[in-house]
Amino acid sequence: MEKRIINTEFTREDAGVENHLRPRTLDEYVGQEKAKDMLRVYIEAAKSRGEALDHVLFYGPPGLGKTTLAGILACEMGSELRITAGPAIEKPGEMAAILNNLNDGDVLFVDEIHRLNRQVEEVLYPAMEDYAIDIVIGKGASARSIRLDLPHFTLVGATTRAGLLTAPLRDRFGMVYHLEFYTEEELRAIVLRSAGVLGVQITEEGAAQIASRSRGTPRLANRFLKRVRDFAQVRRGGVVTGQVAAEALDLLGVDPVGLDDTDRRVLLTMIEKFGGGPVGLETLAAALSEDVGTLEDVCEPYLLKSGFLNRTPRGRMATERAYRHLGLPFSSNSGGE
Repeated sequence: MEKRIINTEFTREDAGVENHLRPRTLDEYVGQEKAKDMLRVYIEAAKSRGEALDHVLFYGPPGLGKTTLAGILACEMGSELRITAGPAIEKPGEMAAILNNLNDGDVLFVDEIHRLNRQVEEVLYPAMEDYAIDIVIGKGASARSIRLDLPHFTLVGATTRAGLLTAPLRDRFGMVYHLEFYTEEELRAIVLRSAGVLGVQITEEGAAQIASRSRGTPRLANRFLKRVRDFAQVRRGGVVTGQVAAEALDLLGVDPVGLDDTDRRVLLTMIEKFGGGPVGLETLAAALSEDVGTLEDVCEPYLLKSGFLNRTPRGRMATERAYRHLGLPFSSNSGGE
């Protein structure tokens, strides 16, 4: 599949911009109000007792602010943030070394925590519960186990696939939060804040236009803002108005509801080749010359959320809304009824 601007996975392009735009406190953070309210309570309680915050798990689609929230927790607690990723830790000794180098109150953020090696994961069990790790010294009959005490730290895990977490690991998190997609109003506020940080001249209509096409994801909103800024700077005098934002995003192939060329191709293939469905995922992937995992993980979530696609026991089906959006006639005989 070609590189898509609406891909919500973290990219090298996002690295500098996201770090620059990330809020540092809960008051600056827009959205996820339920999680913010509860985190405020737990942070204040932990600080009043002089204790480390309990372990936290954030799960949900990519680009919704899991890493940002980890940084905010560290900032609010006055602690250092240490960042790693599940696939990067291959051996139990590597995890033990990371834990042993923490200080009291530090926040250890593990991204994609569901991809931790099982042996590595087992090191975390006593570390999370008892703030200790067991190390085996020697081999054979002379081998002995030594328990090393660890500083009281906070583990913040992030995952896009909560169902892949093992029960023993999931149960050791004291706080578990599902991050929701953002509303257009929340995304508009995020775009206006990011524009202020980047020094972009933007109108309320321009921010609203970007927000409406960002698929409920702040990462996409900030990425779109950069692209629209460049377009406005080169061709429209530098000010991002509603018309300029719409023109720039149309040029990028992102339509008013956030679908790109690949999304539309998926829907058109279902309707034109398979009568709107039902069609099996593998059959659809073969017709599109795409990978099954790519369709399931990248394309389907937003199409399902937005009501363009139904997933049934018999296969995928295009909905009436998909027909209408593509300008195709829908009848009672259409497969997506």
